Amino acid sequence: MAITLLWAVDVYGRVYSLSTAGQRWERADDMLLELKRVTAGKGRCWGIGCDHRVYLNMMPSETSIRFREETYENQRWNPVDGFTDTLLPTDRWPWSDVTGMNPQPLHSFQLPSRSWEWEGDWYVDQTCGGDPSQTGGWEYSVDFPANFSPDKKWNSCVRRRRWIRYRRYITQGSWAKIPLDHPSKPPLPLCDISCGGWEMSDQSGRYPYLWGVSQQGQVWFREGIHPRVPEGSSWEEVEVPKEVAQLSAGPGDLLWALLWDGNLLVRTGLSLDSPTGTSWLEVDSPVKEVEALHVAVGVSVVWVVTKDFKVWFRRGVNSHNACGSGWISIGGEMMMVDVGLNDQVWAVGEDRGLYFRIGVSPSEPSGSGWIPVSGQWGDSKKVVPVRDDCAFSGHLTKASQGSVLSCTDSDSELGPPDPQSHSNETPVPEAAAPSVVPLGGAASPEAEGAPAPSQQDAPKPFIPASDSFINSLVSDRDKTSTSQPTITETPQDEVEDKPPAPILLTPEAAGHEVPWMNVDLEGAEAARSAQARGASLVDGGAATYAMGTLEPQQGVGEEDGPVWAWISGGGCDVDPSSNISWLSPTGPLTSSLSLTPVQSAAWSEQQQQQEHREEISRKPLERSNSVWVRKGALRWWRDWKPQRWVDVGVALEQSTRCDGRKDSIFFVYYTQYDEKKYLHVFISEVTALVPVLRDSHYAFAVYTAQRTKQRWPLVLAAQTEKDMNDWLCLLSDCCCESRGISGSPSRHALWATTSKGDILVHEPAFSLEASAHALACDLMFWRQVPGHLRCVETNSLGLVWGVGWDGTAWVHSAQHGQQPTPGEAVPTQQQTDARSVHVYENQRWNPMAGYTDKGLPTDRPMWSDEGGLKECTKGSTHPPSPEWSWVSEWTVDFSVLGGTDKEGWQYAADFPVTFHGHKTLKDFVRRRRWTRKCKITLRGPWQQVPPIPLSDISLMPCLAQSRMEEVPVWALSDKGDVLCRLGVSPHNPAGSSWLHVGTDQPFKSISIGGANQVWAIAKDGAVFYRGSVSPQNPAGECWYHIPSPLRQTLRQLSVGRTSVFAVDENSNLWYRQGSRLTPSYPQGSAWELISNNVTKVSVGPLDQVWIIADAVPGFPAETGGAVCHRLGVGPVQPKGQSWDYGLGGGWEHISVRGNSAEAPRAPHPPPAGPPRSPLPPRPPTQANGDAVGV
Repeated sequence: MAITLLWAVDVYGRVYSLSTAGQRWERADDMLLELKRVTAGKGRCWGIGCDHRVYLNMMPSETSIRFREETYENQRWNPVDGFTDTLLPTDRWPWSDVTGMNPQPLHSFQLPSRSWEWEGDWYVDQTCGGDPSQTGGWEYSVDFPANFSPDKKWNSCVRRRRWIRYRRYITQGSWAKIPLDHPSKPPLPLCDISCGGWEMSDQSGRYPYLWGVSQQGQVWFREGIHPRVPEGSSWEEVEVPKEVAQLSAGPGDLLWALLWDGNLLVRTGLSLDSPTGTSWLEVDSPVKEVEALHVAVGVSVVWVVTKDFKVWFRRGVNSHNACGSGWISIGGEMMMVDVGLNDQVWAVGEDRGLYFRIGVSPSEPSGSGWIPVSGQWGDSKKVVPVRDDCAFSGHLTKASQGSVLSCTDSDSELGPPDPQSHSNETPVPEAAAPSVVPLGGAASPEAEGAPAPSQQDAPKPFIPASDSFINSLVSDRDKTSTSQPTITETPQDEVEDKPPAPILLTPEAAGHEVPWMNVDLEGAEAARSAQARGASLVDGGAATYAMGTLEPQQGVGEEDGPVWAWISGGGCDVDPSSNISWLSPTGPLTSSLSLTPVQSAAWSEQQQQQEHREEISRKPLERSNSVWVRKGALRWWRDWKPQRWVDVGVALEQSTRCDGRKDSIFFVYYTQYDEKKYLHVFISEVTALVPVLRDSHYAFAVYTAQRTKQRWPLVLAAQTEKDMNDWLCLLSDCCCESRGISGSPSRHALWATTSKGDILVHEPAFSLEASAHALACDLMFWRQVPGHLRCVETNSLGLVWGVGWDGTAWVHSAQHGQQPTPGEAVPTQQQTDARSVHVYENQRWNPMAGYTDKGLPTDRPMWSDEGGLKECTKGSTHPPSPEWSWVSEWTVDFSVLGGTDKEGWQYAADFPVTFHGHKTLKDFVRRRRWTRKCKITLRGPWQQVPPIPLSDISLMPCLAQSRMEEVPVWALSDKGDVLCRLGVSPHNPAGSSWLHVGTDQPFKSISIGGANQVWAIAKDGAVFYRGSVSPQNPAGECWYHIPSPLRQTLRQLSVGRTSVFAVDENSNLWYRQGSRLTPSYPQGSAWELISNNVTKVSVGPLDQVWIIADAVPGFPAETGGAVCHRLGVGPVQPKGQSWDYGLGGGWEHISVRGNSAEAPRAPHPPPAGPPRSPLPPRPPTQANGDAVGV
């Protein structure tokens, strides 16, 4: 790894650097150099001096920085003198640039600054067009500005040649002053600068941009910065809506600015074509009551420090979303932060120590904790300590009540008051420019011998870093001051002409010679007020320090190491794998805890003072918030015109708060018409993550309540099955965490399957089936369970059975509702499923050739799906999803409803009427079905129940308080036989054996309800009721025929506690009247039509009704299969009142027969008089004379 530097500035303006390969802070060679702020980039560092000029330090490199100056000598031919420099009035200048528009004589070229030197004299470029020529470098042409060539022709009337001279940058490795712009107007005195933008392009060696802020709040951009022109050429003003105090530019296209009112501005539209951006957007401070103090940005992160020294991290920041989405509080008390390379974070603590944020990575951009930067100081191996309250000697008294904070510095503000003296003393101003500034770290012998003030009387010392303070030090170097002079206030613009402001010395230090010292305006005002009142030093308003004699070769404040004011890590290459000696997580702050500097000092003091160990250990430790990010690349189905798949970047951002609560946001970044845009979904609002079938992609849909209402899910696709499963698992885990869901599904869960075979569950709340204010279907959260089934049935005892597409029976083997033991994986088994894919071959008869594949223009495609709306050939038809694989070849299917002839054809008069299996004279079209089998293999918590393939299954529903030794389970085989499973219980969910129940014809649907009521539908649509079913006689005795609805053929039914609902072949929903009755007459009286547009129905133990709707009204393009809930179902209104539409698109089956969770009812006082209930008290339900719980 290349050696890079960390830059820092102390409160006295001294500049230091710390190498990643070294261990010691190195001060700049120029001892007179004093900077207020620095900003580093790759290979360079910029700074603002106390004279408000900009300085640049280019890192030494093997390649020197050279710039080529060039000018063109132009001549015209005339008959008398030949080619001369006497040109026509309309011609270009005799010496000009390549365009001829600007004059450039040789003597007009000057060095831009003292940082450059000429490498040689001017010389003629002898290469014309890249090849050496014998013409002395001349190029000829007919006239200006036509094309030039080295060949002289008879009509060559003009010629030119290029003169070249090189200059070299000679101040690499040292600080150089940037010259003022001439003749351009230079910016007003700058108070802040920031460089960035070198990662805005994929080009290697991309040069950075430089931004500046003037003291009047204007924003300036440095133009002309180039690898061969590191200083740039001129300043360009960028309009801002409000006055700016500080700004930060990231390596990419992020630029944030801090306003004087404490809010923030974000620059948008930054690009290579528009480096200054297009517009500003305002962002509020993280805390409305507390203004922002400092902002720092990286490639995709934004950090902010507020005026209470709290650190904040901006969520969701990206080049597509420069403003982000929200603030996260990060532990630690800092004065300023800086974001360096790889989005690493550096900070200056409130104690004036330097800190580094460990654990910062692309997946966790907020890091995990603060550690001190423990670089060695001076010639010894002494490590610069984290400064505590005793870092400076002397006696500090209460600040003057008459001192006023300066409003000219961007850092000035009031700090938090001393909690111990808050009730009876004036708060000490902890500002960027306090009333009195301590200069020096060594105390005099008298001061060392003096008794130290008590902890209650000694306010917290504070070292400033304001621009006014450092600027006042410029004229005070190597000068002495007399004791007790009159302190006068000096304007800032006259600081170089006026004598230095005298200092206020303590009696102990009055006799010693002090090299230099100063007091800023607030301190001067405080001292003058105190002197006018005749107050003593202790009782007055000014704070005083005892100053000792300093060594001549040692600067003020260097005895105990620098007192830091600024840090810049923009050029320091540090990543999580870096092994740097001065970055060690073994300091006072650990990676697991993010402590404030005050807590850090208490923690280190714990090892020195054993008697206070227990007291300190009981102090609360602030656990840091954190942000975790997972990024990737997917494809997004853009469902507006033109509809197509678009390559997008995605990011899942999760923040963890101090109390352990987590909040996640899912971002999708895309580009449309060269404009960066994004979509975002709050994970707490996600209602389902469903794999979908889209163009043989590994695709899945993300649903929210709003997108469910609009029928507009977010559809994404991955390149591989593993990537899709990883993202689904990750998003599902985050969704479950945000809702506090973990472990296996509960016993009351709602189960559903999709047409793709995926299994989804919903954990119901009591409000789901509430009579009033029921939970809306579009707000239900569905999570996926591993496995693949066609249908699934449950009951409230925790039994879950399912049937695959190949008829295999499966039982859920996980413990319902139990939390998994940490480190223990949920037991899974290999599960397989198979299904057949069909295509139809269509033909039409004509008198000449008979049946051919030449149809009419209005006919369906000759190879199509069953409905004939979509063309499907054998070559273009794929398995349902990429997870499936073919296990057979295409064959003719003879088992088609209606029968076929010996070749598999079905005949009809025309498309699309009913087909039959024999040809007649009126049949002009025919079709046959081709089938091919595919298979899927996966793992899930399912146990196979051999050996009979099933087509339908039903478990008896029961209430939550019910207890059963054996649970009745009825099923239909794939041949239509009726089966009863014996030995099924919560301890043995798979049961022991099948009991065959005799029928005179095959069945296609069966359901068992409360009180062992078994209903079934034969394949011809006839309805039957099984009588005398009981625990003692689980198979019953005989079948009773129930009349079907008039002219309708039923295909599926569901029996609840007391209700029976059925669906016919025309997708109508029917209710059996009179079925809510005693066991003496359970068959009911008549069928009543409830609704249409229904494909499946499920009735639960509370008689709640849920269906799978064939379509959603108002959305004709929506794929069939939507979850719907019947509202208003109750004892008085068992048929319900209306439908609530939920998730839609590809749902196959739903089971609510395990949800027996009733909403708790508030206790009511007993009414006076007889009961007013419209229904008489219900006796216990009887089955064959025995009372059982239902």
